[in-house]
Amino acid sequence: MKSFRTILYSALFVIAPAVRAELPVKKVMTLNVAKKIAAAAEAEANRRHLTAVIVVVDDGGYPLLLQRLDNTQVASVEVGIGKARTAAIFRRPSKDFEDQVKDGRIAALALPGATPLQGGVPIILDGKVIGAIGVSGESPKDDEDVAKAGAAAAAAAIAAEGGSRE
Repeated sequence: MKSFRTILYSALFVIAPAVRAELPVKKVMTLNVAKKIAAAAEAEANRRHLTAVIVVVDDGGYPLLLQRLDNTQVASVEVGIGKARTAAIFRRPSKDFEDQVKDGRIAALALPGATPLQGGVPIILDGKVIGAIGVSGESPKDDEDVAKAGAAAAAAAIAAEGGSRE
């Protein structure tokens, strides 16, 4: 029994590093970074005197943080989540789908999980989408501008944290 255990442990120490070397490293957004992204978006909304729901999601489209600024309509909560989720799971701005519909490709309305409304922007680190921000509450252009302000703060927030978590 003792020799079997010795062989097993020896095999694990030899095989484990080889297997680990083959596994990719995935960067993920932390809650701290999500808070900084949302704070930058909120600052932009306040600077413009806008009402908005601000949603930051992970790369799978699941909310990490949701803020509804004072006097923002309740309906914007679900819309903001949809915009952020769309940008995360499709790896592109939600505006791309709105433009497809405007250009006559109504089949884009049938895409599962897509909210074809301007205001969702992916958060990109080292060429990979690690999450997204969605903003809803004002005009499509205002929503996207506020989301872009949040997304622009992502690089600085990640650098300040020493990189995202793996």
